[in-house]
Amino acid sequence: MDDIIRLENLVKIYDTGAVRVLGLDTINLSIKKGEFVSIMGHSGSGKSTLMNILGCLDRPTLGNYYLDGVSIRDMGSDELSRIRNRKIGCVFQSFNLISRMSIEKNVEIPMIYARKRPAERRNRAIELLTKVGLRERLWHQPNELSGGQRQRVAIARALANDPPLILADEPTGNLDSGASVEIMELFARLHREGATVVVVTHEENIAAYTRRIITFSDGKLISDRINENPTGFSEHSDLCERIS
Repeated sequence: MDDIIRLENLVKIYDTGAVRVLGLDTINLSIKKGEFVSIMGHSGSGKSTLMNILGCLDRPTLGNYYLDGVSIRDMGSDELSRIRNRKIGCVFQSFNLISRMSIEKNVEIPMIYARKRPAERRNRAIELLTKVGLRERLWHQPNELSGGQRQRVAIARALANDPPLILADEPTGNLDSGASVEIMELFARLHREGATVVVVTHEENIAAYTRRIITFSDGKLISDRINENPTGFSEHSDLCERIS
């Protein structure tokens, strides 16, 4: 498999003028297309800093980040925005849905920026909301849904432009245990269908769903291991059938 993410001697330094803080310390890391990976660490470990760089929301101070074979280090803001729209689907802890819009229109947003035609946007939104089990809720607004349902809308939106990389930042942080299982099972299904999924979490039971677990501490990568027995469909087959 080809690398979708490759970090080479990546360093991030925050310079406030009065003090310099080392956010990431010489990180070398590759993630291949089709992998299902979790990035773990406590508060201040560097995982959020890494997530911002992987999502092209920030740049490294030193070193290189190659996304799908292309270095982002010297890209301007407009080019980074285009890369985010085409290459990355982001899922956030707080869902980041627009409350005054229907969930169908929320899913269409990335396609509007990609300048896709209205009929194409609508058909794709319906397809994706059906995929995440919300076909009957197209015209509902986010405040009419449960937390787990809103996160499924966010996942559908992340898939809108068929990006090669899905980044999920604490995607179960605002959910109860049942909804958390539902969301991680959905990510597992997307992985099984060929998606590359990277989940940032501080919860071991969430990381247990992924096939590779990378741990950070004090800005350093301290472990990178294969999870031989990820929590999978076999343990929640009823749920998988229900949301598919």
